[in-house]
Amino acid sequence: MIVRIMGEGQVQISEADLAVLNELDDELEAAIEAVDEETFRVKLHALLDKVRQVGKALPDDSLEPSELILPPADASIDEVRDMLGDQGLIPG
Repeated sequence: MIVRIMGEGQVQISEADLAVLNELDDELEAAIEAVDEETFRVKLHALLDKVRQVGKALPDDSLEPSELILPPADASIDEVRDMLGDQGLIPG
């Protein structure tokens, strides 16, 4: 699965890593619902860090279609709330 982190580039992650990413996504969504800025920031960075950790960075000149698009690390709660789908940022 190809994931784009806005402002950074694309990484390829395996389907096996989706479970842990979904857990982090759920925690991020809970922080957004609680309008808890501090927890939101921690959870957003944890999600993005995990994607970077488990993913394999694609070359900068690669333009594969992204199956998921994640916000940049400096996104606001409102920006991320606008990106949330019915299943959060990471479906599943």
